[in-house]
Amino acid sequence: QVQLVESGGGLVQSGGSLRLSCAASGISLSIYVMGWYRQAPGKQRELVAVIRSGGSTNYADSVKGRFTISRDNAKNTVSLQMNSLKPEDTAVYYCNTASGMVPWGQGTQVTVSS
Repeated sequence: QVQLVESGGGLVQSGGSLRLSCAASGISLSIYVMGWYRQAPGKQRELVAVIRSGGSTNYADSVKGRFTISRDNAKNTVSLQMNSLKPEDTAVYYCNTASGMVPWGQGTQVTVSS
């Protein structure tokens, strides 16, 4: 059974940092373009960062320069380092392939207070 489990969210003050992790079972993440998504209340889910098998990355303009996506193929995990957090980063964060082909996990809540 394919499963993605996100962790690492929490409550942080504006300007703070968090590191999110995504652990996979039943699928080898190394062969996929992986992404971190987020969904704020009342908004559509958006893709904020992607990482390709070779390690190249892309970011949404809203997080560029503040977030860093990385992957550890040996551990079958993908991470998102989030620095200089802003209240508008508040959302539930999910990982998935860039095409969203895997059943969505529960996500991890990130709340940034002003």
